[in-house]
Amino acid sequence: MSTETANAGTAASEGSAEGARPYSVDNPAPLISAPRARTAKTPRSTRTNFELYGWLFMRLSGIVLVVLVLGHLLIQLMLDGGVSKIGFAFVAGRWASPFWQVWDLMMLWLAMLHGANGLRTVINDYAERDGTRMWLKMLLYTATVFTVLLGTLVIFTFDPNIR
Repeated sequence: MSTETANAGTAASEGSAEGARPYSVDNPAPLISAPRARTAKTPRSTRTNFELYGWLFMRLSGIVLVVLVLGHLLIQLMLDGGVSKIGFAFVAGRWASPFWQVWDLMMLWLAMLHGANGLRTVINDYAERDGTRMWLKMLLYTATVFTVLLGTLVIFTFDPNIR
């Protein structure tokens, strides 16, 4: 029995496609290049665990957001009479309580930071040029800070007596 016949029999028994040969020393697997190659400007090591902390934040904030949002929907829509009851007076009554202010503030901050971190990851993955990546992230950070600050200001300075 020749070597080629033995290899063909082995390939067929391993479930590979007919006629395809398994990878070997003479037939190595193709190399997959990195998405962005290192350049002279790329640091060897950043010495931080920012990506690890971002990954952990996404998981933990996601769990807390599920609890906050589902609790919010359950209380606002089912226990308090549904959408027809929600109005200016309803919001004014809710935000008179520090508990609801903190609840809504946590939803705002966690949702904005969770979304911004996810979009930052998408920008890092898909923006090919450094300049494009930098401008997109600056726009993202500006929008996130603006929304968080404006939402926080509204929650804590809401006055139902002003008309």
